[in-house]
Amino acid sequence: MSVHFAAARCTTQSPLARALAKRAVAPAANDNADHNAAIDQSLRAALMHFAEHGLDAANDAARKANAAAGSGAVEDYEHWIGICGKLDGKLADKVAAHGMTLEDLLIG
Repeated sequence: MSVHFAAARCTTQSPLARALAKRAVAPAANDNADHNAAIDQSLRAALMHFAEHGLDAANDAARKANAAAGSGAVEDYEHWIGICGKLDGKLADKVAAHGMTLEDLLIG
């Protein structure tokens, strides 16, 4: 039995031609596609702090916020409480409500 090739009448009508056709690749959907977009600097700082300190990053930021509040450095306090708030909102609320002690910030 011989096999004969019969070309499709129209490539848009052929299911096989549509399946084998290369589709246009969409551009990557990532956050840095638009370099002119406003980047949330506090989120970036929180992620960098997390990358440096790992799971203790929120506690470290809370300790630094307490130290800044104790020394009266308002700008530093706002920076560290913002980072703490991005990483652990409940801990940031506790620090803002009343100063935390070292025992409050220990894991376990």
